[in-house]
Amino acid sequence: MKKIRLDPGPFVLPMPVALIGAMVDDAPNFMPAAFVGIVNYEPVVVACGLNPRHHTATGISSNGTFSVNLPGADIVEATDWCGLHSGRQADKGDVFETFSGRLEYAPMIKACRLAAECRLVKTVEFPADTVYFGEVANVYVDEAALKDGAPDWPVIAPLLFTFPDKGYWKLGDRVAQAWSVGKGYRP
Repeated sequence: MKKIRLDPGPFVLPMPVALIGAMVDDAPNFMPAAFVGIVNYEPVVVACGLNPRHHTATGISSNGTFSVNLPGADIVEATDWCGLHSGRQADKGDVFETFSGRLEYAPMIKACRLAAECRLVKTVEFPADTVYFGEVANVYVDEAALKDGAPDWPVIAPLLFTFPDKGYWKLGDRVAQAWSVGKGYRP
């Protein structure tokens, strides 16, 4: 099939949606972000690309901690609302029931089946966004979202974000076992 060249843009791949949490002025604040991913294995480090003017980014920089919460389709409206309103004008602490783990200033969301608290280890500034690198200190998962002691992704059902359609999607079906399915392949 013929390939059509598109102008490059930042939204080439489907991205996980995460609600990034931080304490700002002693109140929990959350913002949805799609520029999120794991960038190191040991220790586990995640990177979040956020505009540094966001209220949540202020809390991350001030406190040195943040949370990464994976929302499902059941809270997509509240998730999107958090992206439509700034914590400077709206109290986002009342949007979700929150809980605390071992790190201070990293509020997590009970309605998210998986949440992690992170220690800020580095920031890198780019023209539009700053990337906040956080070492994952602890991960919390709903007991019902575990299978054989590991996250059960069909139950967690994290949201994905696509652009330019600005769409929220659910995780699809499992296709194959990684580091296994290709063993019998011969080019």
